[in-house]
Formats: sequence, C-alpha cells, structure tokens
Amino acid sequence: MQVSREEILHIAKLANLNIKEEEVDNYLLNLQDILNFANIVNKAPVEGLDETIGANDNYNVFRKDEIKVFEDNESLLMNAPEKERNMFKIPKVL
Repeated sequence: MQVSREEILHIAKLANLNIKEEEVDNYLLNLQDILNFANIVNKAPVEGLDETIGANDNYNVFRKDEIKVFEDNESLLMNAPEKERNMFKIPKVL
C-alpha cells in the first residue's frame, strides 16, 4: 500500500497539524515505513499459538513483611537536609 502526498496532507488536516511543504516527503517516508511494518506484523504466522496475557501465571506473589533493624542510623542520616529525634525531618504535607 502506497501513501500519496494528498493523503498525507489530508491526514495532517484531520489531525490539525501544520506541515510545511518541505516536511511532507519526510512524513510520507515515515508513514510508509510504519504501514510496511504493520503489514509484516499482520503476515506473521500465528497458527497453533496459544493466547497469552502474561509471561507466567504467578499472581499476587508477596514476600513476608518483616521488620529489620538498621544498625548504622547516623551514617544514614548524615545525608539528610534536616533531622530531628534520629529521623528525617520533612515539610508538613496537608
């Protein structure tokens, strides 16, 4: 399927794009490449393939929520812009 200059200009008008005359050839090549690729994808052999939604069947895989004590709080807080009572101090969020 070939795309004409008139079709590019018509599509540009429908999309409310202001295409300059010297840009039409570039858009023409890009759209033709997209349509050629879509044609390749449409011709891909899919007979005998199962439909899949995801790569695996694992759903809602959770890890155990465990509290871990961090031993070196001082080195963690030394990069904090502000700290208070051994915690990061942040602005109030309302």
